[in-house]
Amino acid sequence: MNILEQWFEENKRDFPWRINRTPYRVWISEVMLQQTRASVVIPYFQRFMELFPDVKSLYIAPIEKVIKAWEGLGYYSRARNLHSAAKDIVEKFGGEIPSSEKELLSIRGFGPYTVGAIRSFAFQQRARAIDGNVMRVISRYFCIEEEITKPAARKKIIEKTEELLDPNIPWVTSEALIELGATICTPKPKCDACPLQNTCLAKERNREAYLPLKAKDETITLLYRIVFVFESDGFILVRKGEKGKVMADLYEFSYIEVERELEYILNQADQLFIKLTPCNHTFTKYKAHLFPYLIKTKQFESENEWIEIAKLKELPFSSGHRKILTEVQKLGKL
Repeated sequence: MNILEQWFEENKRDFPWRINRTPYRVWISEVMLQQTRASVVIPYFQRFMELFPDVKSLYIAPIEKVIKAWEGLGYYSRARNLHSAAKDIVEKFGGEIPSSEKELLSIRGFGPYTVGAIRSFAFQQRARAIDGNVMRVISRYFCIEEEITKPAARKKIIEKTEELLDPNIPWVTSEALIELGATICTPKPKCDACPLQNTCLAKERNREAYLPLKAKDETITLLYRIVFVFESDGFILVRKGEKGKVMADLYEFSYIEVERELEYILNQADQLFIKLTPCNHTFTKYKAHLFPYLIKTKQFESENEWIEIAKLKELPFSSGHRKILTEVQKLGKL
């Protein structure tokens, strides 16, 4: 065991997914950890395991129940992909997650990282698991001054990661690299605490603060939406996101896209609507500013659905519209 693996054994954080490492538990945790902090994932992972303890229970669950369990984690395509993958695993492999790279890649939603993580952490195979943390560590350790999204740089990162894998316990190296990137070799590196500081080329060349090189982030598009919470005798009008859309299977209230100037005009109309607290909702490359109003009305025909208030808590809502519903409930308006 070299210095990196020794550091990991002495400093690794306690997480529920590091206990009883079945392929299923590794799979679910790794998908949840994509683009989400580990501390945030803990309660979601524990609840998910209670609701869906194995592949078959996930397979038979309605997609709405899976989305509801995911509510608040964001990037809901991950939850939909889990449900689709469970179908593949049950129908192709009898409910058992396979161990071979070829079979794992045949499952919907299983990309190179997920496959590598399952092979490494669940089956203890020699398999690289390269996430954003590992890319950052490798690009600094070997001082790779190329944009890491470019094919040539990615190929180099893969090769250098392979070089670092311990011949006897490669799965420990893989997880140690992820842990190092998450806790020490962060975007603002803590080099004085790094077990690899004496052999890191970026540190030697004073390049650690500049690496990894990345493409410029996509510009965030601002949206302005007037949200209408229509309530009628104990029923609320909501709509379900269409299949294939960003908010697929999530519920939202009615809303219209507006210019900011129109939002200002509506803010002056408090005598017509019950004005609620504005809130924001960020998803993919958008940031939506929501300006909600509660409107008492008689039921009217709509392509959307009138649902009893008591049943709303059972439905998965997008995060912004969940904030609105929570405020309305606290106000005692429903």
